[in-house]
Amino acid sequence: MTAGPGGHRGVLEVDDLTSGQITTVLDRATAWKTDPGLVPAGVLSGRGIAALFQKPSLRTRVSFEMAVATLGGHPVSLREQEVSLGARESAADVARTLASYCTAIAARVFDHAVLETMQAAVSVPVVNLLSDQAHPCQALADLLTLRESWGELEGRRLAYVGDGNNVAASLALGAAMTGVEIVLASPPGYELPEVVVARARHLGGVVELTSDPIEAVRDAHAVYTDVWTSMGQESEHEHRLAVFDPYRVDIDLMAHAEPDAVFLHCLPAHRGEEVTDEVIDGPSSVVWNQAENRMHAVRALLVELLDPQRPQ
Repeated sequence: MTAGPGGHRGVLEVDDLTSGQITTVLDRATAWKTDPGLVPAGVLSGRGIAALFQKPSLRTRVSFEMAVATLGGHPVSLREQEVSLGARESAADVARTLASYCTAIAARVFDHAVLETMQAAVSVPVVNLLSDQAHPCQALADLLTLRESWGELEGRRLAYVGDGNNVAASLALGAAMTGVEIVLASPPGYELPEVVVARARHLGGVVELTSDPIEAVRDAHAVYTDVWTSMGQESEHEHRLAVFDPYRVDIDLMAHAEPDAVFLHCLPAHRGEEVTDEVIDGPSSVVWNQAENRMHAVRALLVELLDPQRPQ
């Protein structure tokens, strides 16, 4: 787990947590979701948690703010226009300022290096709410959703179809740490980076790569996809539409998965591109539960970071 000069922990990627910590986060999230009365509502009482957003956000911002609020803390959200990282003030100086007021810092950024700079500058936890390399809070919500769907994670098979992006990277690492086999189908040139594959396999994960979406989905217990064009890639949109067209998740592709396979998407979805309405609105879809679980997962993560001795 990454640490600032004062030894405090942060989460810039899923494997900054141990497997045991992931289990603890998922257990707490499940318990508190099932019985809201168990939520330790005063654990962040009187404490501010800063959240900086270079990129627009719906689920990430609202889920994070509600997680902090339901723990009794005060979320302080800042837009890029208010901070201008690297222009008006350096990332390190922004982090030092926020750390003087707040118990933790979270950030949704374009460049992962910004998070590393912030973490190196402060002694409070820094949490990655999304970067170009990773989306760990999303992966925790995904694992929570899969565990709710399956009961147990160990030994299940997950197919990811589409761009080997930041979401896929965190998902692969999270799968590796919880015993989920993952196979990723991407067009040539858009695969999950080899460094991430090696990292997941080093963690003991079963990670397969293919360019054939049917092969990936065959025997899968869950099928996951994400947009083909992410924020910052708008100039590539038309090219990506052509390249990724065979990777659309539709009813025909889902038919190759296990009969009770579930469908996941981190949202927002570009309906008709990476997924059809029949799938995302169909009986196999758990995307709305997945979206809700963003709040439950990040709430449990914050408690693990800020009150790690709390009993289960």
